[in-house]
Formats: sequence, C-alpha cells, structure tokens
Amino acid sequence: MAISAEMVKQLRERTGVGFMECKSALEEAQGDIEAAVTILRKRGLASMAKKAGREAKDGLIGTYVHNGKIGVMVEVNCETDFVARNPDFQQLVKDIAMQIAASDPRFVSKEDVTEEVLAKEREIYLDQARATGKPESVLEQIVEGRMSKFYSEACLLEQPFIKDPSITVRDHIAAYIQKIGENIQVRRFVRYKLGE
Repeated sequence: MAISAEMVKQLRERTGVGFMECKSALEEAQGDIEAAVTILRKRGLASMAKKAGREAKDGLIGTYVHNGKIGVMVEVNCETDFVARNPDFQQLVKDIAMQIAASDPRFVSKEDVTEEVLAKEREIYLDQARATGKPESVLEQIVEGRMSKFYSEACLLEQPFIKDPSITVRDHIAAYIQKIGENIQVRRFVRYKLGE
C-alpha cells in the first residue's frame, strides 16, 4: 500500500514523532494509522527506557488555578535548562498541572504508594469481594482488578489523560520524551482545594 504524505502528517500530529519514523511505522502497519500509533508507542517506550536512566535535575515548577477554588503546583524535571525553556515542555507541565487539578491523584506513580495504603486497600477489596458470596478461588482476581482501578484513580501516571482518555498520563509524557529527546519525570505535586 502506498503511504501518502497526508497519512504521515496525521500520524505526526497525533504522536509528535519525526517524518521518517512515522512513514516506517505506517509501512509496517500497512497504512493502518491506529496500528502505526501502537508501533510508535512501543518504539517510544523502548527509547524512553534508555532515557529513563539519565538524570533529570532541571525543569519547571508549574502552577494552575481553576476558578480560584483549586490550585496546583507541580515539579516536572528534564535534563537541561534548554528543554525547560522549550514551549512543548512548558505545555506538558501545564497539561500535568491541569490533570492534577481535575482528577485529584494521591500519588505520582504506583511505586509511590506505601505498603500501608496497599495493605489497607487490599483488605477493603477482599472484604467487599467476600461479601459477594463468590468462591475463594476468584477472590484474588477480583481484588487484583480493583487494585488496577485504584492505581488508575490514585496514581497520576496511571490516570487516563484528561485531554485524550484513550492514553494514560504516562503515555502522554512518553510521547513528549520521544519528541523532545530527554528524560522527563514528574517529581512531586501539591493540590489545594478551597475549604479543605
């Protein structure tokens, strides 16, 4: 199948990846844009893993205030001040601050959830599962399913991205890592809500 410039342009706009990589992914996917996005994401995650080991000590502290009722401060790190001044990076920081304001995560990532919180959540989900009267053999599967839902609600990086719920915040950041070419990490955040 012939890959048109318009198809490559669409894929570039969706992923932020370079022309040749998009063309190659479209050829591999035989013109299927959705499959090409998946191919690029897999490649992006591979290159992201290489970049993840690099130190990210620069970056920005971004803020977002929603209607004077909710305020967020978030620290997002990158490797260089050059990238920190990049409008794409600044947009990412703004997106992350808005995400935190809208979805109220408790942790940055799964790894940040304490053992105490995990044990408490598992206990609650196990009690709820037992109350359904289902056999013991399926209770653990039920608990694991509810733990996945817990992570997707409580952990910023696991949440569906508010501007595109088909991807997670982690995937959104991965696209920027691919586009910018530096390691990017959300270090910490604080969210204030009026009256709390």
